[in-house]
Amino acid sequence: MGIYFYGCITLDGYLADARHGLGWLDGTGSVEETSFDSFYKEMDITLMGRRTFRAVEALGDPAGVYPSTENYVFTHQRQPLPEGFQKASGSVVDFVTLLPRGKNVWVVGGNTLLAPLLDCGLVDHLIVQVAPVLLGRGVPLFTQKEAQTRFRLDGLAQYGQFAELRYSRL
Repeated sequence: MGIYFYGCITLDGYLADARHGLGWLDGTGSVEETSFDSFYKEMDITLMGRRTFRAVEALGDPAGVYPSTENYVFTHQRQPLPEGFQKASGSVVDFVTLLPRGKNVWVVGGNTLLAPLLDCGLVDHLIVQVAPVLLGRGVPLFTQKEAQTRFRLDGLAQYGQFAELRYSRL
């Protein structure tokens, strides 16, 4: 089993703008210009927060975005989720530790899920694509507690305007 973060940030380290928007990605490139397809084929489970799910939902057909994985949305809201998505609540750390062994888990987005997993040393791989955009402020990728955690650089690649950095936990 491996727990992965795979996502795109700005040069100054933000996942989203100050309003949690992803408009900064427009005009930078497309998902077809990245390693997404090969990465997604290796995943069994996705985890995301409600804000990330809203961004997925805005694409039109949420089930079509992640068709071959079990998809969990951490939310406190009562409204039902569309087919292909299940609600999750409580501690993401507890949730992950109860998952079946041998599954690859993708933390799709959101530092509120990533930070506690990093705090507990549960993130095995970070695949971070950097877009050539500066926002100045926004939602940062890393908000874990102050602690030193080391990763090893496994590779880097360029996909159009994106630089992709691949790391594994030591």
